[in-house]
Amino acid sequence: MPSLSGCHSGCRLSGLRPLKHTQRTLSLFLLLLLLFCATSLAAGQTEAVRVVLCAEDGSVMNETTVAYQWMEANLPVYGDGTTHYYHQGPVFEGDKWDRNETTNFKDKGAVKGTDIRDLCDLVGGVSPGDDVMVHAVDGYHVEFCYENVYSPQQRQGPMVLCWYDGETGYPPDYFAGLRIVFFADDMVFGNWDMHECLPLKSQHFFGDLKPSTGGLSVRWVDEIGIYAGGYTGEHGGPAKSMPTQTPGSSQAPGFGAVSATTGLLLVAFILRWGRVR
Repeated sequence: MPSLSGCHSGCRLSGLRPLKHTQRTLSLFLLLLLLFCATSLAAGQTEAVRVVLCAEDGSVMNETTVAYQWMEANLPVYGDGTTHYYHQGPVFEGDKWDRNETTNFKDKGAVKGTDIRDLCDLVGGVSPGDDVMVHAVDGYHVEFCYENVYSPQQRQGPMVLCWYDGETGYPPDYFAGLRIVFFADDMVFGNWDMHECLPLKSQHFFGDLKPSTGGLSVRWVDEIGIYAGGYTGEHGGPAKSMPTQTPGSSQAPGFGAVSATTGLLLVAFILRWGRVR
């Protein structure tokens, strides 16, 4: 007849194995959930843009929100869905401005979209001395002056908010949309084009050293802000939304980072708790 102590010991050990297995399963599940959330946050495609006209005191004078379907149906369409447009990355050897446009082209796709000028006109337009901010969901932003939006040189071309790519279609399949692309006359908006067309405050530099028009092709655009009298805040870095939150926005700034950090700490705690037990 088996001893009661052996049975008790065996039952206790057999009970521990499922417990540890459950802990590992739970930890794996939370880790996968964290990765899923991080991926979801990274996928920032937009399908509509909020256009805001701000007075010099920062108050909102006029605003509207339009989806890409409305833009395509009601405003002039730029691009044919076949012709590819390019920006240029930094040049690390030779002339950093690469006047002859010879290297490091960034294909922005066979895109179609809407001129930023036409969107600005929906809320009253831009006047000389005003600035136009193009703002993305991740906080990145760039600012342009009146001339670059309303009377661009041919080598710059119109600034187009693209909502279609010939290879992927419309958002959300068009992963980078809504995206700014400069429709230069030769289909390449190069670094020297930027030098010749944009004021220094609007130019983009990789590592503050090498010019790169790639940084001006903002993806996941959610807002276009017109600042009467010019934009006086920080240029080129993370920025908050225009006055008042974007309609339909339910996530506070920084929430994603906080959630990810909390999730990692939770996983670490569970794993450590399992070892202690």
